[in-house]
Amino acid sequence: MKKIVLAYSGGLDTSVAIKWLKEEYGAEVIAFCADLGQGEDLKAIKNKALKTGASKVYMEDLREEFVKDYIFPMLRANAVYEGGYLMGTSIARPLIAKKQIEIAKKEKAAAVAHGATGKGNDQVRFELTYYALKPDIKVIAPWRLWPFDSRQSLIEYAQSHNIPVPVTKEKPYSTDMNIFHISYEGGILEDPWAEPPSDMYTMIVPPEKAPNKPTYIEIGYEKGNPVSVNGKKMKPVKLLQKLNAIAGLNGIGRLDIVENRYVGMKSRGVYETPGGTVLHAAHRAIESITLDREVLHLRDSLIPKYSELIYYGYWFSPERSALQKFIDEVQENVTGTVRLKLYKGSVTVVGRKSPVSLYRPELATFEAEEVYNQKDAEGFIKLNSLRLRIKQM
Repeated sequence: MKKIVLAYSGGLDTSVAIKWLKEEYGAEVIAFCADLGQGEDLKAIKNKALKTGASKVYMEDLREEFVKDYIFPMLRANAVYEGGYLMGTSIARPLIAKKQIEIAKKEKAAAVAHGATGKGNDQVRFELTYYALKPDIKVIAPWRLWPFDSRQSLIEYAQSHNIPVPVTKEKPYSTDMNIFHISYEGGILEDPWAEPPSDMYTMIVPPEKAPNKPTYIEIGYEKGNPVSVNGKKMKPVKLLQKLNAIAGLNGIGRLDIVENRYVGMKSRGVYETPGGTVLHAAHRAIESITLDREVLHLRDSLIPKYSELIYYGYWFSPERSALQKFIDEVQENVTGTVRLKLYKGSVTVVGRKSPVSLYRPELATFEAEEVYNQKDAEGFIKLNSLRLRIKQM
């Protein structure tokens, strides 16, 4: 191997990986850093990679592609893992890995590498994507190979080689941030009984410190995608940034869960997903008046499977692609506007309207009308109760 393309974040694991890969394989290490809206100083990250030993650094702004082609399709499916997690980390990995393979092809690199541990989900997500897009690629996962057995040992190695790291012995949190969310794990969070420190959060104001007056917003949808906030049309990235700011100010989007990793163990994770939480609620609301009952129920039955595919790393699988085609066809008439009330950590739908609404007041009303013959319900009930009556007989 003459060249290895490393997915590089500038954090502890990948900073050590550059040095270790060079020593272990004697290869040229090319670092790739994706801008997914993590809000970091990318120029400083690039300089750090070069200083640590990378021969070349690729920096790509993937925010628009990330939101439009990965986050929005996931939101169209109302994907949520184990009842709460909106999968901000899960959905980022296939895009990073895809670009990594593109760079490997361009550089004629024989191998790609990542900093995911041998205990987590990310190793699976990266590598399933690698192999789906380039079956003959060589994959190096340092955490499954090197002698370091903990983040503490990595810190000590980094310090002995003068590699600056953002993690300290006093506060060993592992974080992953992008435009959709931020995740926290490790340290005190490994105790599922311990409450997260109040100063740990970055995207969301504590609900108790949120404004005492509710904030009302309107989100416009076209074919299942959010396209406007309060009547103003916005491109995907700007729209998500706007909702992150509004929802974060109102304390919305925190989640503390113990989830089941794909590799089999349980893991405690704390997440902030402000804009995504609002969009999830709004999308379900606009679907409630635009989707046929049986289509809605069929789609909902597929949500757990679709969500598992993303969480487990099968974004580029034929089954995810097939499900996406069905979901996107279902979304053709999901157009309209949703009004929401944001208040101290809660999101409440207070209105929804659509030019293609299936909701008919003249059918739903409890007042006098001449559309629905209530006597028809008698035969409907008797036919549906027939098997129950026969069983009792």
